Amino acid sequence: MHAPDRPAQGVPPVARASVLAVCAHPDDESFGLGAVLHSLACDGAHTAVLCFTHGEASTLTASASLAEVRAAELQHAALVLGVEQVALHEHPDGALAGVPLDVLAATVSATADAVGADLLLVFDQGGVTGHPDHDRATAAALAARPDLPVLAWGVPESVANALNDEFGTAFAGRTPEQLDLMLPVDRAVQRRAIACHDSQSTDNPVLWRRLELLGDAEWLRWLRHRTSVRSAHDAGPAQFAGARMKE
Repeated sequence: MHAPDRPAQGVPPVARASVLAVCAHPDDESFGLGAVLHSLACDGAHTAVLCFTHGEASTLTASASLAEVRAAELQHAALVLGVEQVALHEHPDGALAGVPLDVLAATVSATADAVGADLLLVFDQGGVTGHPDHDRATAAALAARPDLPVLAWGVPESVANALNDEFGTAFAGRTPEQLDLMLPVDRAVQRRAIACHDSQSTDNPVLWRRLELLGDAEWLRWLRHRTSVRSAHDAGPAQFAGARMKE
């Protein structure tokens, strides 16, 4: 397993919280955030997913009805992950950068209000995989509600480098100092959610290699704190079961 050599700090108080994941495409909630969302739900959080596009521009499957197929896949995967609400929008896949940021941010704000979100969960800045839609979705979350903390899923630099070397991808990783939280995860449920996205997961060696490299841990970093969000030392370990902090 390629990972930083130290645990991290900054555990969010998620017990009984409402977490809104802001994503660009159907499957982001599973391929990227799946293990984290499931862990949060198991820890007592109410979870919801906002997805900006139907993923209709994917090149992994050629189908005139791909948008409808991927919408159904998202709903099925959400059930597996314990996600309680899904808001799927019709912005253009592959072209979120052309949608005014205030329009996307307004959508995030309205959805956060509707689900009573206490925390926004996003892909790390840069989009993790290098996809500009991922980065735009994160920018929209950051622009939406300055009162809400934003927690980003990222990958260690060593994992990103290994994937880029092996597959010629453009993953952007983080150093140990840039990662705030290591969350032990059980991949079994995430893998079942991934399987719901049959149109995207069948021929996806990069995905499976990433999960292999990450092993039983996901890594997170704060993009924005809220002053009322207590530190792990204040909240206590029961607030986020299993999370590891720096001494």
